Amino acid sequence: MNTASAFPSESTPAGTPAPQRRVIDAPTRVLHWLLALSFSGAYLTAESERWHLVHITLGYTALGVVLARLLWALVGPRRVRASVWTGKLRALPQQARAWLEGKGQVQASFQALNALLIVAMLATVLLSAFSGVVLEQEWWGTLLEDVMEEAHELTGNVVLLLVLAHLGLVLGVSLLRRQNLALPMISGKTPGRGPDLVQRNLLPLGLAIVALVLAFWAWQWQQAPAASPDGSTQSSSLRKERAGHDSDDD
Repeated sequence: MNTASAFPSESTPAGTPAPQRRVIDAPTRVLHWLLALSFSGAYLTAESERWHLVHITLGYTALGVVLARLLWALVGPRRVRASVWTGKLRALPQQARAWLEGKGQVQASFQALNALLIVAMLATVLLSAFSGVVLEQEWWGTLLEDVMEEAHELTGNVVLLLVLAHLGLVLGVSLLRRQNLALPMISGKTPGRGPDLVQRNLLPLGLAIVALVLAFWAWQWQQAPAASPDGSTQSSSLRKERAGHDSDDD
């Protein structure tokens, strides 16, 4: 999540829209909310056999979103690139020392801590999704199944803790500064005069990402288990496998 701390420097005449600056592009915002949605849904359906396909679909979505966000951190606007994260992370020890000396800055510390949480969340979601793929595809058979299951559950819980810490940090600093720091991730803009920090919103690309995810969900829906005559469900691949066995027996 990216934030800005600028406030309007002058009073705005009545009836005139308050000045705003664009600080976050549409693809970054879309990827942010897709990751929030996919992780939340995957976590809530993790223990449900009935919603297993939803869990798997959202897990793959989270994996794709993280990979897309990492790619966007390499080729996207300068403000959302990985170099911004590393710059804020380098400031974290300095801010820690400053607070010990009574000279800490709320905004700089918030940005550094938030960057740390974001990087940790992306890395942990990547690990969680990868362990889920290994389990679903049975790449290593039963050899490391127990290890992967433990890793999948552990990383999922760690992501939840990081998400809660992220939300608590944003809420706490928003209340402290009396400014909604989450709003730019919705509108892409922050109050204040000055040039846009992101020149182009890139809305078509954001919409293309949404369309791609929806298409993937629709494809996954087509793979949903079908009801068998006895009322149970079985996947299309399992039906084909059983049909093959039946033909061999004839």
